[in-house]
Amino acid sequence: MAHTVGQVAKLAGVTVRTLHHYDEIGLLTPSGRSGSGYRRYSEADLERLQLIRYYRELGFPLDEIAVIINDPATGPGAHLRRQHELLTLRIKRLQEMVVAIEFAMEASKMDIQLTPQERFEVFGNFDPDAHAEEAEQRWGGTEAYRESNRRASSYSKQDWLRIKTEIEDWGRRIVALLASGAPADGPEAMELAEEHRQQISRWFYECSYEIHTGLADMYLADERFTAYYEAMAPGLAEYLSEAIHANAITRA
Repeated sequence: MAHTVGQVAKLAGVTVRTLHHYDEIGLLTPSGRSGSGYRRYSEADLERLQLIRYYRELGFPLDEIAVIINDPATGPGAHLRRQHELLTLRIKRLQEMVVAIEFAMEASKMDIQLTPQERFEVFGNFDPDAHAEEAEQRWGGTEAYRESNRRASSYSKQDWLRIKTEIEDWGRRIVALLASGAPADGPEAMELAEEHRQQISRWFYECSYEIHTGLADMYLADERFTAYYEAMAPGLAEYLSEAIHANAITRA
């Protein structure tokens, strides 16, 4: 079945101008023409366009895409495996970035004494000061906020890196537990929930079970926290929230 340029643009979510450009540079030349000279795309052309779109989404420039998909030794299955590997790596990097962002959100309500270079080493491209005003508005009148500021003002770069390492390690373990199918109210999940509470108490402020369950509710009510945990693993926000509540009921 032959498709017009307009039909292909709609199917692929690209503009007609983009398809014309792909044709002009030889990246995607339609297999046929109508009697009036209009472009006609075959099913094979659509498959090639799909590959182009996949690689563009992964950040490849058009000239590199042309080299990749024109390689006669690389079939459709190989392209899919390559794209799967690249997407897996991207997901891993995004999860690492999200861990840094949650860490920075916790630290945003604190007076962090780091140089610009040290901030970059600890937080990457995320700026904890960007959330400082909101944090003060939400928690500025609480003892936890004041205690966090007091503790954070004494932390060195190495302290912050140690906190970040602890958070990342805990994150890997709870994601693995979720994937294993262990129940949120089971002993392993509750143990990780308790570890989460103790981390907050050790580094930021005294986190009672009442405060901890309040945080658990916020992880579901505040879309930013929900997005953070969901980026680590789908369903993790609700899983952690349930584990925190179960742990509080058991231990409090």
